[in-house]
Amino acid sequence: MLGPNEVAAVALGSVVHIIQVALTPVFLLSGIATLLNVFSTRLGRVADQVDAAAKSLEGADADKAAVLSARLAILHRRSVALDIAVVLGAIAGALTCATVLALFIGEAGGPAVAAMLYVSFGLALACTLVAIAAFAWEMMVASKWLRAEAAVGRQLAEPE
Repeated sequence: MLGPNEVAAVALGSVVHIIQVALTPVFLLSGIATLLNVFSTRLGRVADQVDAAAKSLEGADADKAAVLSARLAILHRRSVALDIAVVLGAIAGALTCATVLALFIGEAGGPAVAAMLYVSFGLALACTLVAIAAFAWEMMVASKWLRAEAAVGRQLAEPE
């Protein structure tokens, strides 16, 4: 039979282990927060570009209006990709928090909590991966437009 000091040492060791295990999802949560910051910053830049293009569209001739309309269509695709990335990142963050909570409850919860851990952390990772993929898609749309604008600029700058 264990004495009171030994029981306290075992309980302390158990709590320390839970805290150590809970740190992994907390680091993921920190990374997700950083991603959400990047996503929201880019979304703000896209919104600024939409405002500028919409204002330029008001007094534009037909040719310039067509270019601005194409620009607005690309900005729309970028904003949709960023919306997806933000929503999935936020869901991943919430699922990561649920994982940390389940880790703390897990000692008393048994197999049901273990299953919740697998599901919540697995879904958090999946949402994070898809959010990063949506962000990569947005970056590709942005860089494709940038390359197209650079090519047009080079053509205009070349002497005839």
